[in-house]
Amino acid sequence: MTTHDPGAMLSIGDFAARAGVTTSALRYYESLDLIRSVRTAGNQRRYRRAELRRVAFIRAAQTVGLSLDEIKAALDRLPERRVPDRADWQRLSADWRRRIEDRIARLRDLQEDLDGCIGCGCLSIDRCAIYNREDALGEEGAGPRLGFQTP
Repeated sequence: MTTHDPGAMLSIGDFAARAGVTTSALRYYESLDLIRSVRTAGNQRRYRRAELRRVAFIRAAQTVGLSLDEIKAALDRLPERRVPDRADWQRLSADWRRRIEDRIARLRDLQEDLDGCIGCGCLSIDRCAIYNREDALGEEGAGPRLGFQTP
């Protein structure tokens, strides 16, 4: 087999090195059914080279901020467990763009709050716009507002 053969089988160490992840991450991804390996007669894992694209997809989606559950749901929408291609990425990432835009907006708000905090140094639990952001219950006054709930 040539190194460019998408059906080529790689050992877990070689696959991890190519994917840029640890072997333990690969085992974990496999336990979540995000990727698949085949077993040799000696029970060693072998990965199809094509699975590298699934790992790249997982890592890119994690960078966006998706949980592994969300990534699995996206990969499960692909027919016959095929590896995602460019069109899949564009379709699936459309929703993720909104998440990135929301995160950027929150970071800009935080940046503005930081600019207002220069020299303040209050870090007051009841007044700080950074430490106690969006404290709706605090607007009702001091003290506990929610009753204790038993499980």
